[in-house]
Amino acid sequence: MYIYLNGNIVSEEQATISPFDHGFMYGLGVFETFRIYNGHPFLLDDHFLRLQNSLEQLGIAWDYSKQDVLTILQDLLNVNGLQNAYVRWNVSAGPSILGLHTEKYTQPTTTVYMKSILDNMATVKKGQVLNIRRNTPEGQNRLKSHHYLNSILGKREIGDATDVEGIFLTKEGFLAEGIVSNLFWLKENKVYTPSLDTGILDGITRRFVLAILEKNGFRCIVGEFPVENLLEADEAFVTNSIQEVISLSHINEKKLPTKENSIGNMLQMEYREYREKLWSKGEIMV
Repeated sequence: MYIYLNGNIVSEEQATISPFDHGFMYGLGVFETFRIYNGHPFLLDDHFLRLQNSLEQLGIAWDYSKQDVLTILQDLLNVNGLQNAYVRWNVSAGPSILGLHTEKYTQPTTTVYMKSILDNMATVKKGQVLNIRRNTPEGQNRLKSHHYLNSILGKREIGDATDVEGIFLTKEGFLAEGIVSNLFWLKENKVYTPSLDTGILDGITRRFVLAILEKNGFRCIVGEFPVENLLEADEAFVTNSIQEVISLSHINEKKLPTKENSIGNMLQMEYREYREKLWSKGEIMV
């Protein structure tokens, strides 16, 4: 694998960062994961607006233009021989003196890597409500940051199974989000999803799916909900930028419908139709 590191494309064996990088030492860094379909990065503007806002909150200076980003992605596709890819774009604070400090970081470390990804990923998983609770954001809102211990502990609770998504509750007992996803469910033709006030990530795919639902006339209710609401749902699904829309066949032991006329299935089809329409136009998806 070839990766981008601070202006250069190097093999993964050649890539090194400073042991004094504050992203490594203190967790000061954020990242975005997204997909490239047939050479086109999906929802790129949304991902990088979130990245820039997060870096501003962390006091990390970063000045890549959109054209810089597109050039780097195309160069990586070429050197890795890919057209469809999983991408992780990572920016950390960069090397600095030991200790906590308040000055702006002006020499961040930017790392970009990608790997091949198939278009026939699983579209159904089981949902399992976790015993460990979702931690609260350390700042005003949850960033897609290097602070991943809570999610790792959640993943350890469900084990290595790839067909299960763990679902966090907040410390108050409200539904929050999946380990790597945002959560939705349907009850009596209304779609529910936890509010950002619960401390969940403001997912890019979550926003996109809410827009699709509203376009199709569904009433979407955002708020704080007890776990019983999910257990009584007519159907449920989770979303993220890599797996798109994943229907949940179970919540714990309760079986939920994942039939062809489910909302999850409809969203999966609309998602694909949207990106395929833009492919045919040869447009970058923004």
